[in-house]
Amino acid sequence: MAITSGTYRGTKEYTLIFVELITAAKYRGSVTYQEIAKILGLPLRGNLMQSRVGRILGEISQDEMANGRPMLSAIAVGVNGKPGPGFFRLARQLGRLHENNESAFWENECKLIYETWKTVLK
Repeated sequence: MAITSGTYRGTKEYTLIFVELITAAKYRGSVTYQEIAKILGLPLRGNLMQSRVGRILGEISQDEMANGRPMLSAIAVGVNGKPGPGFFRLARQLGRLHENNESAFWENECKLIYETWKTVLK
């Protein structure tokens, strides 16, 4: 898996989105694409929003995989509660999704994320 330099790596925006995703993961939640767009100061719909949100989520997932963790962008979802086609396209490009059962892959990836980032309450 080749990691590109990226548009957002090292930026405040990357850190803000990463923290938002980790916080959601700790409590078995999700973050909507619209919430991410709002953090980035983007319109809440349209091609610009889709492109930029997809780009930052892709960079985060590439970095997570490079660190031996699951694709954190699995918990970023649309208004329908599921990830968009870009998530599955990226998973295939990264060699993570091999079969055609996208739903099973997504559910498993979410389980792995929640296990990785769970908050242990004592």
